[in-house]
Amino acid sequence: MAYQGEYFVERYGHGAAQATPPIAKMLEKGVHASAGTDATRVASYNPWVSLSWMITRKTLGGMQLYPRHNCLDRETALRMWTENVTWFSNEEGKKGRIEKGQFADLIVPDKDFFTCAEDEISFLTSDLTMVGGKIVYGAGPFSDFDENDVPPAMPDWSPVRTFGGYAAWGDPEGAGKQSLRRTAVAACGCANDCSVHGHDHASAWTSQLPISDLKGFFGALGCACWAV
Repeated sequence: MAYQGEYFVERYGHGAAQATPPIAKMLEKGVHASAGTDATRVASYNPWVSLSWMITRKTLGGMQLYPRHNCLDRETALRMWTENVTWFSNEEGKKGRIEKGQFADLIVPDKDFFTCAEDEISFLTSDLTMVGGKIVYGAGPFSDFDENDVPPAMPDWSPVRTFGGYAAWGDPEGAGKQSLRRTAVAACGCANDCSVHGHDHASAWTSQLPISDLKGFFGALGCACWAV
């Protein structure tokens, strides 16, 4: 729904879209529910995109799909991605919370998730990542802690070698992420640029839908080179 909600509304109407799914009501009824992605089939593996969708209930094209009463507050949405997941994997009490006795699997985001603007949530990245108490990634103010010698992505022609991975647009070293998100970066690895957004994919995700092509798959996503 985050990626093709406009197409769903066009086909089934706003009324049907408002309950796809009714997450807030499910939680109120005591239904066990957690968050995740369908990556790499129809969605991004990026958890921030999912969190943004649950909180704002807007498509990446900016359409408001759900009424506010079906939106989650930020803490509830975050628990969907952390604490609630452990019920399904029979790991309650082992992980999902930052407390004594649980695995030290945590991140430090580059902005405060609880206070940043809603339209910034999907662009958050990790400045520090810990798995089992061990630092496995560091950037920005924590770059000195990043001692992992990660081998380059395979195969050799992988675009990741050029643009540096998710949200590191054209910046393999991970520096200057904020400024690069706001500029077109031809080094993203795409075969073709977009007539609407060029190679500025990050901005395309939050742009208005090109209404001239509502029925088109890429038009519904808001960027003609989204999946190139």
